[in-house]
Amino acid sequence: MTDYSLHFPMLSEQQLEQLNTLRSLYEHWNAQINVVSRKDIDELSVRHVLHSLAIAKVQPFKPGSRILDVGTGGGFPGIPLAIVFPEVEFTLVDSIQKKIKVVNEVAKALELENVTAKAMRAEQVEGQFDFIVSRAVTRMERFVPWVKNKVKKHSDHELANGILYLKGGDLTEELAPYPKATVHSIADFYQDPFFETKAVVHLPLKYKP
Repeated sequence: MTDYSLHFPMLSEQQLEQLNTLRSLYEHWNAQINVVSRKDIDELSVRHVLHSLAIAKVQPFKPGSRILDVGTGGGFPGIPLAIVFPEVEFTLVDSIQKKIKVVNEVAKALELENVTAKAMRAEQVEGQFDFIVSRAVTRMERFVPWVKNKVKKHSDHELANGILYLKGGDLTEELAPYPKATVHSIADFYQDPFFETKAVVHLPLKYKP
């Protein structure tokens, strides 16, 4: 079992228990609705939970913030982030209804009152958010138009409001149109070989009403 307190020493016993409960919850739901690949379920703590929480290493969210997780699938990165930041409001969306059913059941089991999950496309989401998070649902040039009008004008964090995107591999060509994007290597935070080619990309987005 991964000791999350080594990476996030500020977490309470309740938060650590919630993170440790994720494995059994996803094993249960994955047997009914496949939301995590079969080979990954045994590696859930590293490949899904710690991977999601790399965003928290790059930018901790302040209380009262609003975060949108686009293409959340079974709840990543939104569910682990919602555990770590209980005073932050998370909206998780995915176009596939059965995946959102799993997200809602997991959030209910963990008593996460800061999670709202909806079956909808990113373009249909209303309101503004401090950050849009996602885990490599598509290339950046396709993703940006989905969310460019959903970023709050006023920034309260160290990083400017915008996208925090979990991506892997060589991003040079994909990010060439976005000179303001910064790439944060996840291997700087965790020692596991899985993270050697993984990164969190921060792309500031200007407010567009």
